[in-house]
Amino acid sequence: MSLIEYYPGDTFFHRLDPRVKIALLIIMTLVIFAVKNFLVIGLIFATVIVLWSSAKLPLYKFKTYFKFLFSLFVILIILQSLFYGGNTILVKPVIPDAVPLIGGSGKVTMEGLVFGFLISLRLLTLVALLPLISMTTPVHLLALGLVRLGMSHKIAYTATTTINLIPTLQAETRTIMDAQKLRGFTTFEDGKWWQKMKAYPTLVVPLVIGAMRGAQLMGVAMDARAFGTSKERTYIETIKMNTADWVTLALITVYAVAALILNFVVL
Repeated sequence: MSLIEYYPGDTFFHRLDPRVKIALLIIMTLVIFAVKNFLVIGLIFATVIVLWSSAKLPLYKFKTYFKFLFSLFVILIILQSLFYGGNTILVKPVIPDAVPLIGGSGKVTMEGLVFGFLISLRLLTLVALLPLISMTTPVHLLALGLVRLGMSHKIAYTATTTINLIPTLQAETRTIMDAQKLRGFTTFEDGKWWQKMKAYPTLVVPLVIGAMRGAQLMGVAMDARAFGTSKERTYIETIKMNTADWVTLALITVYAVAALILNFVVL
């Protein structure tokens, strides 16, 4: 599962300037954390799904993200329902009041349960929002967009290189696991969860060593090309904001303001 795999296309979202997409990510992330109403978060989530469809991104990917995060959602809802607090008690305290210090703890409240679902929906919306930028924008254009927004090209290169390494590390992980299977090591497939936890060092150690070797080779290649010797640099491609980009940026701003207003009105 990868959040940054690029899917080529010629949709409106693909053609947007990377700076507009970065602005969309920043603005909507702030709105998602500011909104505390289920209806508004639900509308934002529905909007993200519509954008997924308009960008022609594979919806099965979203199902994969949901399956991966489902256990986390369950944990968040349980913890918030137990410890968030509230006046509407659904389940009496698990720990009796007679127990010193922690007596009366562990009660399930409606307010905590609702807040747990709200956090889960926020997280799900954010996870759905990120691929809209990463899956519709080549990494080098994303880096160029960051530079045009004022970020140092060194920092932009570091950030985008880190993103670009994620699929590489995933591929190396699969290679290591396949090599272990050929040697009869099937703990990650057939073992119990505690057996998998014990077996993780056999996966992590070669992965870290390989990553360190790759980083060393990358450093040598950068030095050979005199990376960072000049404060200014040129780019093969260039980006320019057109009318559609400015209109889209304005619509994003209006949508964000409307969402915040609706949040306070409904709340």
